[in-house]
Amino acid sequence: MYKIDCNEIKNKYELEELVKMFLKPNDYVLFNNETVQNSLEEKNSNESVWKEIQIPDGITDKNEGKRYLFEKLSAETGMHPDWGILTGVRPGKLAGEYLKKGKNFQEIRTLFKNFYYVSDEKIDLLIDLCENQKRVFANCEKKDVGIYIGIPFCPTRCVYCSFTSNQATEEKINWYLDALLKEIAYVGKRMKESGIFAESIYIGGGTPTTLSTEGLKKLLFIVSMHFDLSHLKEFTVEAGRPDTITKEKLQVISDFHVDRISINPQSMKPRTLELIGRSHTPEQIVDAFAMAKDIGIEHINADLIAGLPEEEPEDFEESLRQIIKLAPQNITVHTLAVKRASRLIDMDAEYHYHQGERVRKMLDISKQLMEDNGYVPYYMYRQKHMSGNFENVGYAKPNTESIYNIRIMEENQTIIALGAGGISKVYFPDENRLERVPNVSNYEIYVERLDEMLERKEKGIFIPLKAEENGGI
Repeated sequence: MYKIDCNEIKNKYELEELVKMFLKPNDYVLFNNETVQNSLEEKNSNESVWKEIQIPDGITDKNEGKRYLFEKLSAETGMHPDWGILTGVRPGKLAGEYLKKGKNFQEIRTLFKNFYYVSDEKIDLLIDLCENQKRVFANCEKKDVGIYIGIPFCPTRCVYCSFTSNQATEEKINWYLDALLKEIAYVGKRMKESGIFAESIYIGGGTPTTLSTEGLKKLLFIVSMHFDLSHLKEFTVEAGRPDTITKEKLQVISDFHVDRISINPQSMKPRTLELIGRSHTPEQIVDAFAMAKDIGIEHINADLIAGLPEEEPEDFEESLRQIIKLAPQNITVHTLAVKRASRLIDMDAEYHYHQGERVRKMLDISKQLMEDNGYVPYYMYRQKHMSGNFENVGYAKPNTESIYNIRIMEENQTIIALGAGGISKVYFPDENRLERVPNVSNYEIYVERLDEMLERKEKGIFIPLKAEENGGI
């Protein structure tokens, strides 16, 4: 057991996120001097031997404190987490901010190595990613926003899932859809009155193709009727679950000029699909790709997850090779994150602690295979409780990168999110500041409190826009 004293650093949150990279929650207590007794009592420990680590007097800066803990815990455990002291979800955004301040890539490389203790491999990934983003996309126009529309339904719930995802009857889905269409109409009207435009539209979930063909057609029709699409550069519909994809639905998607879909295998191993609660087969994945290509959908993304139950690096490699053969324009390689709201954490609360080396090998394989097959990294994010504390990386064939994915990770554009679980993020560029405007996550409460959701958007998005005298948000 470890007693870790934060001493003069009052905000323990980020320090604890760092400690969790080295130690399991039951293996330490983290405290300030005034909270030591309460912390020890909460642990209710009978340990007779404690190892004590105390941040020295005079250290009040959180990064200095994190470096001190990193060095001490590395010496104690022999572990050297690749992302160093970085505990945030957007290391790419941090690198981008240094670029905006005038630092060159060599200066950023030195800073991330010596100040944040990031490994050379991850620094290389960051630099590649920033260079690709710089090559593809300029800063967004002040009048352009991203639109997210949430469909919180799936045919089954995967064991690792913590998203707003429900199994519901057709009647319940239609009830939700009617409320969502009212929110779309309201937001579209207020956007036109405010002089702002959709640069990208992303319909996600859940699984939007859980909707019936008629429901999907109705949704896309309302979107096309109420949003001014004259500035639209990208239109995405997640069709992640192959068992929800039909030729008729893909035709509807194509008819409304959607140019991107996701078909998300997660794995191509039948046993894995069974273990994680996916109700489809590898053959259905192949069929879905064939149908999408026959219909003529321009861009397809495929998701794969490193670290799934019972998978070894060779299983992951075989899945990735099979997906590459299907020739999607984008492939996103996720590291499994075991969230509190998932069923997997009930099965094994410490799952992500003993997957690190296995996942490292999988990510090394993916990086090499992506490079060998002409894919480049273009966006990245991290999550809590990721196996090995690694990352999720989006790869793309050059010039097929997703605008929406970059914008939402770099947080340099307003994203207006509609539907249950949607969290709008209002960007104020002059202050480089974000304000969050959430919808409730429960779809039934969302329907019942729809007027409140509209009022939140009015007060949180459109009134501030007016106050800025139509200067953009």
